[in-house]
Amino acid sequence: MSVNKSGHIRLTSHPGAGTPSRFALNWGAADPRQRGPVVATVNAGPDRNAIGTHGGSYALYRALAVSAGALNPIQRPDLTNTHPVVNIGPFPQWSEPGRIVSIDPFGHLVGEIFRPEIAEGVDIRPSIAITKARLTLPELKDAIGTRLPVDGTIVRDSGDIACVKIAIDPVWYLPGIAERFGTSETNLRRTLFEQTGGMYPELVTRPDMSVFLPPIGNTTVYLFGDVAKLGDPSTFISGRLHDECNGSDVFGSDICTCRPYLVHGIEEAARDAQKGGVGFIVYNRKEGRALGEVTKFLVYNARKRQEGGDQAATYFERTECVAGVQDARFQQLMPDVMHWLGIRRIDRFMSMSNMKYDALVAAGVDVVERVPIPAELVPDDASVEMEAKKAAGYFTPAPPPSQDDLTRVVGRKIEDF
Repeated sequence: MSVNKSGHIRLTSHPGAGTPSRFALNWGAADPRQRGPVVATVNAGPDRNAIGTHGGSYALYRALAVSAGALNPIQRPDLTNTHPVVNIGPFPQWSEPGRIVSIDPFGHLVGEIFRPEIAEGVDIRPSIAITKARLTLPELKDAIGTRLPVDGTIVRDSGDIACVKIAIDPVWYLPGIAERFGTSETNLRRTLFEQTGGMYPELVTRPDMSVFLPPIGNTTVYLFGDVAKLGDPSTFISGRLHDECNGSDVFGSDICTCRPYLVHGIEEAARDAQKGGVGFIVYNRKEGRALGEVTKFLVYNARKRQEGGDQAATYFERTECVAGVQDARFQQLMPDVMHWLGIRRIDRFMSMSNMKYDALVAAGVDVVERVPIPAELVPDDASVEMEAKKAAGYFTPAPPPSQDDLTRVVGRKIEDF
């Protein structure tokens, strides 16, 4: 390695490609054509202007398909009729400095915005897809028709809940990511290069490339109600930001509150949407506090086998002993999706996490009311988790806002909603 005059680390054994892409990226520009397309496919040749490739961690399965001869490596997607089923944005936050650094706000619009370039043969692909879906959850069976009245639009008599479903792949603007984490871009690039075993040499050989598509999980957003109301400051917004917990979310673990809180968030978001607001669920792939499921299960063993059994007093300590850190989710990047949705205020936030609340407020998103999980939804064996988090100050449920607070922040009385 060597250090050039600008302070960037250069991997001299892998000299960088010389000519910059003809598609310069002006991150934060309000006009998408001035911003430029993110070109990250490995077959894009000299047009490529981003490190990594599309698909996040699934890019490795694509590599397997190519190596097995099942996929043509120069195959390009036919984007006919894949455009979003509803319009999202643009919102002012898309071009406000520093608001969005971990996703491409125009990622769902590239098929239309850059149609001429795609027709010319440039391999530009969406990083966001927007469709419609229905949710069917057994826990909400009793709620539909009682707590959730059937309206035929959001809640249907068939027992499902209509929603708009959005998949968002990460697109990192490295200078902005570095600023969020209080480090230099040079240090961030070097650390990413080293901690991925040198998987992406362009991190240290191509300082002219400022965008990186990391091989990590994506974010899924579920929206309830009329999404055309997003961005309107008079719209009542409620929902939950949820970090993946496969063992509970999918398989119904009895030792944590993840699935119960997720289902509770869906019910509350749908109910507020029925009253004329917009509800959201944001689901982030950050399994085991972003430490991974293997580490998570190792911690389970360590907690249960210690003298005296599983204890709230050593809940976080055992995680740190195995992983070296209590929680790797942080939350610095999480508010980006709120900015992408045009949300500046969450009226009811189904979460008691200080980490999420503090990150939202620091990013300029007001949170009016924090709604704790109802006690009757907490599994008996999840008491250790709840006690540990409360003792650590992880949960500090705020008292319900007064009517004056609601009127001040929302600009109207809640009964007017």
